[in-house]
Amino acid sequence: MADMQSVKAGDHTIDAVAFRKVLIAWGRGHFRPCPWRLTEDPYRILMAEVMLHRTQAPQVVPVYERFVECYPDVPALAQASKEELHDALYSLGLRWRIGLIHEMATELMEHFGGQVPREKAGLLCLTGVSEYIAGAVRCFTWNLPEPLMDTNTVRVVGRLFGLEIKDSSRRNRQFRELITALVDPTEPRAYNYALLDLAEQVCMKKRPPACGRCPVLSYCVCGTQCPGRACHRPGESEIIRWLNQSPDFRALRPFVPGHEFFALSAMNS
Repeated sequence: MADMQSVKAGDHTIDAVAFRKVLIAWGRGHFRPCPWRLTEDPYRILMAEVMLHRTQAPQVVPVYERFVECYPDVPALAQASKEELHDALYSLGLRWRIGLIHEMATELMEHFGGQVPREKAGLLCLTGVSEYIAGAVRCFTWNLPEPLMDTNTVRVVGRLFGLEIKDSSRRNRQFRELITALVDPTEPRAYNYALLDLAEQVCMKKRPPACGRCPVLSYCVCGTQCPGRACHRPGESEIIRWLNQSPDFRALRPFVPGHEFFALSAMNS
């Protein structure tokens, strides 16, 4: 299904190298600077991922900031009582998180010396840590090429390849293989942040996708088939601006599929 250069599903093939570079270049200019994205501390990233489960980022930000101020590391968290954690987290709802975080802190102290483990097996043995959370911690902390599979990434990749998207798609083997194959092996952190930001800002669920602002429209089955003005292709100047934000632009292929322009003009602009 996939090799070093391309990813295929059905009749649709994506040049994976070019796709990653365009998406990462766009992501640098559309990065959402949530506080947990501005750190490489595995503890803080782990706490953020637990809080973000079924909760919107704007709601999490003030709670997260107060939480890490009160409990800046695992040993401090392990000293907190469930009542104290309730006071810190109750506004997020999903009260089961309170007991989960309390138990997680105990496990980290007892089995990992108060440190968040780097190995995936160690993360997955912690109470409440899912495949997604383990992958997110490893990717965003240590820049490891982990596929992140949730409703947002499944939606984007499903539309890219023109696949039917269902509630069960998050557990679908084909979706997992596609998401895994598309991850950038050298810049996985930047790639996954860009993919999540694309899902939030462009390839939306509750609103029609803003295909006219999509940096990877030319790779997308659904986008290129979308009728109406809302789904026009981005112009050359917009594509050049996105690509110029990439530090390795000179290594890009001279042409982006569907958007012919001279790379020389972009490099000299």
